[in-house]
Amino acid sequence: MSSEPSMSPEVPQPDEEQRLRELGYRPVLARRMGGFGNFAISFSVISILSGCMTLYGFGMGAGGPAVMLWGWAGVGLFVLCVGLALAEVTSAYPTSGALYYMADRLGGRRWGWYTGWLNLLGLLGAIAGIDYGAALFAGAFANLQWGFEPTPGKTMLIFLAILSLHAVLNLFGVRLVSVLNSISVWWHLAGVAVIVGALWIVPDSHRSPSFVFTEFVNDTGWHNPVYVAAIGLLLAQYTFSGYDASAHLSEETSNASVSAAKGIVRAIWVSWVAGFVLLAGLTFAIQDYDATRASATGVPPAQILLDGLGTDGASALLVVVIVAQLFCGNAEVAAASRMVFAFSRDKALPGSALWRKVSARTQTPVAAVWLSVVVAGVLALPSLYSATAYGAVTAINVIGITPAYAIPVLLRLRAGDRFQPGPWSLGRWSKPIGWTAVVWVACVTVLFCLPQSSPVTVDTMNYASVALAVVLLLATVWWFVARRSYGTPTTAAYSDREQAELAEGIV
Repeated sequence: MSSEPSMSPEVPQPDEEQRLRELGYRPVLARRMGGFGNFAISFSVISILSGCMTLYGFGMGAGGPAVMLWGWAGVGLFVLCVGLALAEVTSAYPTSGALYYMADRLGGRRWGWYTGWLNLLGLLGAIAGIDYGAALFAGAFANLQWGFEPTPGKTMLIFLAILSLHAVLNLFGVRLVSVLNSISVWWHLAGVAVIVGALWIVPDSHRSPSFVFTEFVNDTGWHNPVYVAAIGLLLAQYTFSGYDASAHLSEETSNASVSAAKGIVRAIWVSWVAGFVLLAGLTFAIQDYDATRASATGVPPAQILLDGLGTDGASALLVVVIVAQLFCGNAEVAAASRMVFAFSRDKALPGSALWRKVSARTQTPVAAVWLSVVVAGVLALPSLYSATAYGAVTAINVIGITPAYAIPVLLRLRAGDRFQPGPWSLGRWSKPIGWTAVVWVACVTVLFCLPQSSPVTVDTMNYASVALAVVLLLATVWWFVARRSYGTPTTAAYSDREQAELAEGIV
């Protein structure tokens, strides 16, 4: 099976603007992103230098090296199946609404409604997780350089500054976002090469292969090693999320019916390979396991760099990681804001008339950008009071967005021959890959609602299940308020009223 079905050079590229009209939407966003830029946004959101580094300390206690390395390999394979199945549906429905639009078309309005709310929860949780992680690493860098004490209050201020930066960058339009994401790809790949190369060459001693690939560490309080290993998969599953960004930016991508599908698949397999190299490089270079976990920097990977390379070397490579995380957060704000825009375009959010407005100058949904960063800021506020809150934010991201990936795939399988594939299709592999994806997502959704530490207290409880229940409750309540107005277009033809409403949204 080829993960990227070939297309004959003689086959003409689809008219994406016409295809968007056929799906019921009038084009209002600027189609200025190419295929590489579309791949780059998903690769930047996955960001191995963000997810792997920020949750590395969690992985050290929830299974240790063996679970981190083998878990990454196994999770990556299953996520690739999810990505392949999702890419096929994306090719058929290349819209900014992405997952919820697919679910609506294949399963009906309620399927689309709940998929949209889950997707939105996951995207906003991702912004909070990514940018707060960047703030933690910035605090660790300041600690190494100037003895800065990264208290929760100071970390929160850094986090809010990063959120504001990402909002401003996204207001300049999708072309700047695309350029930054293209730079991000090479920054990530070169960064991994430099970090792993330095940690391999400079330190005098390294851990043995048996330690890296077989050492099991359990500091969770749970006694069942299978349960602990399963919990430890959060590191990989959290990192392997956000690749729906390619779909959310499809209305701004040339040849989106093919490019967005390829962007999803490429982002996953490139991250899979590079991430394994990064995790192995870090783990081989651990000098003192317990001291690394209890690092004064608050970030175990920073301690690995410090022990192996000294203060100057560690500081330089932390800058590489922080910049990569900033690229990642910027890309996630772009994806989330397009989801807010699209969901509001179909009148699903309170205040939809505001959030769907598009700047006439930059063709960017300005209000949607600001809403995305403000809500992300609110989600991270508990980190001021609880050391475990950041883990809850990352779990919220996974628990929200992962089920949303599988719903369109499940509905596509249920539709059978009623589903009309786009130009990018899995062919005879569609069903086996699709069912593998659905079963995997069902398993990890249940898994990441379970408590991660024992005994379970207010501080150690996994609040992902609570967040999931709250968002589903709110979505249900709002359904009865907005169900008469919410709906994706049912025809390619626009009424005069719909044309006027869309025109009012361009400001």
